[in-house]
Amino acid sequence: MRRFDHSRIPSEPLFVLGATSQFVGQALAVTLFDELRPGGTALLRVLGAALMIVALRRSWRRRWTAAELRWASVFGVVLAAMNLAIYYSVELVPLGNAVAIEFMGPVAVAALGTRTVRSGAALALAAAGVAVLAGVETDGTLRGVGFALVAGAFWAGYIVLGHRVARGAAWVDGLGVGMLVGALAISPFGIPHIPTAIRAPSLLGLALLVGLASNVIPYGLDQWVMRRIDQRRFALLQALAPVTAAIVGFVGLSQVPTGREYVGIGLVVVAIVLSRAASGPTQQPANPKGPP
Repeated sequence: MRRFDHSRIPSEPLFVLGATSQFVGQALAVTLFDELRPGGTALLRVLGAALMIVALRRSWRRRWTAAELRWASVFGVVLAAMNLAIYYSVELVPLGNAVAIEFMGPVAVAALGTRTVRSGAALALAAAGVAVLAGVETDGTLRGVGFALVAGAFWAGYIVLGHRVARGAAWVDGLGVGMLVGALAISPFGIPHIPTAIRAPSLLGLALLVGLASNVIPYGLDQWVMRRIDQRRFALLQALAPVTAAIVGFVGLSQVPTGREYVGIGLVVVAIVLSRAASGPTQQPANPKGPP
């Protein structure tokens, strides 16, 4: 039987699948804020996801080099800090505003990698489309905006460091172990709320489900995609997130997009098409034989 070539799967559907899972996780996470606050929710999200990946991959069985552990740890701390910062932002400002501000991180990464006029046009269209979809307004507190900016900086770091981990030998194992370190780094913000989750198993179970939907699935898929495309194009792919949100809202919640939202979706779609044309054929995975 002929073996299925997973490298032929386009990167965009993989990202949309991960983004859809992440939006489900985001909706679940908001319901935990009253009891666990953003700090407790973020800690359980990151820690739960880390334990799932490490257990599934049996990451303790592989031989780790000092460099692999170092890069995985830095990556995990940045990832956990990104999760924590966006939760604090969403608590203070509308989600659309927070996402629009946070998207400045991927925009910066894409801008640094821009080398051609076509790439620059794709970047401009993606940024414009996200701004239109998010509907950036002036309401919200200064603290909320600040947290979103911090989350955006960590998002940029996630893209750069994520590529380093994804293309190394550790790969997904690096994601799991890195999140263990990241959970330790943000634990001061969440530990005070952990007893509440322990006393209510339903809260703990929901928090672990958030970790699965928000971290294990989307970040695992990200690792796959990062092995195939460069940082600039991956950063531009992040513009598909608000488009995915609009589609999920239409299908699942009967939220019909407005004319403005159709314009935003159109701009992002054109940007992705230009990005593919500027990048040429999809790069081959770092490990052509497939996932280890």
